[in-house]
Amino acid sequence: MARKRLTYADAGVDIDAGEQVVDAIKPLMRRTYGPRVLGRHGGFAGCFRLDYNERLFKRNYRDPVLVSCTDGVGSKVLLAVKMRRLDTVGQDLVAMNVNDMLVQGAEPLFFLDYIGVHKVVPDQVAQIVKGVADGCRLSRCALLGGETAELPDLYRRGDFDLAGFAVGVCELRRMVDGSHCAAGDVILGLSSSGVHSNGYSLVRAIVRKARLDLRKRYTELGEDRSLGEILLTPTRIYTRAICAMLAAYRVKKPVRSMSHITGGGLPGNVMRTLGSHLNARIERGSWPVPPIFDFLARHGDVDDDQMQRVFNLGVGYICVVRPHFADAVAHRLEREGETVRVIGKVVRGTGRMIMN
Repeated sequence: MARKRLTYADAGVDIDAGEQVVDAIKPLMRRTYGPRVLGRHGGFAGCFRLDYNERLFKRNYRDPVLVSCTDGVGSKVLLAVKMRRLDTVGQDLVAMNVNDMLVQGAEPLFFLDYIGVHKVVPDQVAQIVKGVADGCRLSRCALLGGETAELPDLYRRGDFDLAGFAVGVCELRRMVDGSHCAAGDVILGLSSSGVHSNGYSLVRAIVRKARLDLRKRYTELGEDRSLGEILLTPTRIYTRAICAMLAAYRVKKPVRSMSHITGGGLPGNVMRTLGSHLNARIERGSWPVPPIFDFLARHGDVDDDQMQRVFNLGVGYICVVRPHFADAVAHRLEREGETVRVIGKVVRGTGRMIMN
């Protein structure tokens, strides 16, 4: 009797399932391609043309600066697993990267993803990649490649993790770095779509402590969706609006600095691009705080200071703008679909954010 030989599948890795994933995600990736993507799907590396000289689509840079980002989604993926909803966290992954990139004034070019799983289930991986592809299309960048790793000894059954990597470009003379911020500049706040992708360890702790039902619709949230669905709302992607607004000013530079409001909330992100000789004075009542934040604070008994330091509280992105251009910039962003409010101004100070 022939002895059974050990296989990769016996060790927990299914090569056939991996190949099914490659076939399933190919059309999803191709949906994100433009004429600057070169080479065949499934190659050892993705290729992307920075300059492009074809008659119908010409794009050349004089002094290009490449801008890169990497980020993940954190424990929001655990909520996605619990809700059995895997097609949204991919958009979160893209958003966390490209929104950071926009802060420098960069246009996203391409994106790479990493998915680590306990076991490759082709349909589930395809759902995750669909979310990534949707995010790339919203960001106008190409999903150029990625990696799916089957690691049964590292991840528990049903668990997975995501990481993303983005590359963008901007002209050196058009970079936004905050070096010219001055007292009197106006701070514009762009609305978030909800909790976005930060603070989910605290969110999950609140759900456990208060014994909240993720599948229940709570009347105080004012929506015809369950708590879990509201918490899984994808992070808003600001690419189209910010890039269109910046492109409208070919000579003038009305935007002094920008910030993506992520972990640390407004206090931890507003001052990252302002000088130590300035303060940001934020008017707390200048924008409506979405009901989900009051709901979490009340059920979790979380104080106001902690809420400010963990969550975006309804402001997902800010632009610090020269006073003369504030109305025009806000109008351009609103024309691109953003909800924009004046939430404060820059004053002389010592490098602090002051919430009034």
